[in-house]
Amino acid sequence: MIFGQRLKEKRLEKKLGVNQLALKSGVSSAQISRFENGKRKSPSIETAEKLAKALDVSLNYLVGNNKESEEYYSLSNKEKNDIAIQADKLLEGIESGENLNFYGEPATPEQKERIRVALRTAMEMNKEEAKKKFTPKKYRDRGDSDENSREEGSK
Repeated sequence: MIFGQRLKEKRLEKKLGVNQLALKSGVSSAQISRFENGKRKSPSIETAEKLAKALDVSLNYLVGNNKESEEYYSLSNKEKNDIAIQADKLLEGIESGENLNFYGEPATPEQKERIRVALRTAMEMNKEEAKKKFTPKKYRDRGDSDENSREEGSK
């Protein structure tokens, strides 16, 4: 439910129609409508990633992990691209198929892509967590500062 709500909210915020978002993302307008109307609950990772990219929001935000899309710790497009490059470098050995087997069989292209998406998502989450931890308080929004102060006071 959260996915559909956030999808519609960001689509409207960007002043995009369902058909415009479909063209921009490569996801069918019917599928977007089903998500927004709650007729389909969860998209595949690939679909969610396409929609997040088209709306210029984090995948975490769209699937309901962040309260706001523009938090101080949200990753910039450059940071996301850097992470994608790092993930690709980590997966270079997998591309040959020699280093990755499932039940004794070489990984299929689809399995490799799922691993790439999962690795990239995990790296993005870790980067956001690091930004939360190491961003000076004066650059954080007030709500997060107060929360961090309470946490530090309880230690």
